[in-house]
Amino acid sequence: MYKILFLLVTSLCSAQNYRFVYEYKMKPDRKIDSLVTDYMNLDSDGKRSYFYNAAKYERDSLYNITKNSADLYNGKKYDQNLGYIVEKNYDQKNIKFYDKYKTANLLVLENEPQKWNIEKEFLKINNINCQKATTNYKGRVWEAWFSKEYPINDGPYKFTGLPGLIVSLKDSEGDHSFNLIQIKKIKTVFAFLPKNSKKMNWKDYRKTLMTYKPNFADDIEAM
Repeated sequence: MYKILFLLVTSLCSAQNYRFVYEYKMKPDRKIDSLVTDYMNLDSDGKRSYFYNAAKYERDSLYNITKNSADLYNGKKYDQNLGYIVEKNYDQKNIKFYDKYKTANLLVLENEPQKWNIEKEFLKINNINCQKATTNYKGRVWEAWFSKEYPINDGPYKFTGLPGLIVSLKDSEGDHSFNLIQIKKIKTVFAFLPKNSKKMNWKDYRKTLMTYKPNFADDIEAM
């Protein structure tokens, strides 16, 4: 469990690296009245950002040092649907979505930015002054609360483009919610992008996933 900790940051420059930790809650199946809670990291160096699963990163980092498969089996568990990585390039304003199909690396290039409606509603969340914004993205209506106290136009998953950092985000159906719980300086940002990824569009990617459910054995084999 992550301890709630917020640092008062007056500026985020390219020479500084920050990690924003989000508590992510989702309903894996609308037919099931249950929530899965996991933790996702958003690393940013002021030019790029990487959004990824915190437990998977910790487990894979340890394995890269020890090369002991027991560290994979005994490491922190995470939902296998959250093994993806989202890379955002601030200058080029593009998004790269990395995932796996069995042992193959997949790369989806995103060119569908969110169109935000910034509203005149304000709220203080964990002592952070926030403003409300909404968007219709990939068939869902999303409500975001962003803060200009952190001048980085970024947020969890593929969400970006607001004049500040997204502190809280949820969809209208209550299937997904992201809440910022920790901010900290780090020495280096995420550095485990998959190599030799097969490029495809989002439609083909979704079609591919419909035929396969990830499991831990495939994850081990991929390592």
